Amino acid sequence: MIAWLNDPGNWTAPGGIFDQLWSHLQYALIALVVAAALALPVGLLIGHAGRGRWLVTVANAVRALPVVGLLILLYVMLAPHIHGRGDTVYLLPTEIVLILLAIPPILASTVAGVENVDPAVRDAAAGMGMRGGQVVRRVELPNALPLVFSGVRSATLQVIATATVAAYLGLGGLGRFVYDGQASQNFAERDAGALLVALLAVAADLVLALAQRYTVSRGVSGRFPRRTLVGDPVATADAPPSTHTA
Repeated sequence: MIAWLNDPGNWTAPGGIFDQLWSHLQYALIALVVAAALALPVGLLIGHAGRGRWLVTVANAVRALPVVGLLILLYVMLAPHIHGRGDTVYLLPTEIVLILLAIPPILASTVAGVENVDPAVRDAAAGMGMRGGQVVRRVELPNALPLVFSGVRSATLQVIATATVAAYLGLGGLGRFVYDGQASQNFAERDAGALLVALLAVAADLVLALAQRYTVSRGVSGRFPRRTLVGDPVATADAPPSTHTA
């Protein structure tokens, strides 16, 4: 596997690692953007209104469906209706499967994040004259961001790992190395493909963790330097006694 990864031709040749990495990222990004666009507003609405939690249950139930079986079923259903559009006949079923995988963690974490907002904070916002939409945007969403990011990170890991099934329908992506290596008994290629998928997932999670650190308010995350906490009993106890005399 190390020798296969050290071969420059496996990186730069057409259909090499760089090409397949870009394809893999495209599949994952499309699914995550669509899933977030669908799940975030619905999750905020459910958490704010306190109704419709059955949608979370249904979304979680979808995760129990077998990925490959669902992929083949969607391909069989959609293929007769798509003609002469390049890879669309393969790409559409793949993206639907990835979107269905990404929606549940984003939806569930968004609902949980909004529901965990302190009711006193909501009451204070209403007392200041904020309407429902303003409470959601200015109070509930900022306070729910840690859990929202948790759901997005979970969805990202699942989508990147599962995007390998795109190769099952003849598309690209890092799964191409896994499937081709298995079919040709080239286990170095297969193992290298699996390793690249794992490394991509870890890298994406680190990027999202960094984004979370600089997006979530310090007041919500609790990331305060000790020296900024006025009246902190621990900091006061640790401080040296004053030598100032009148």
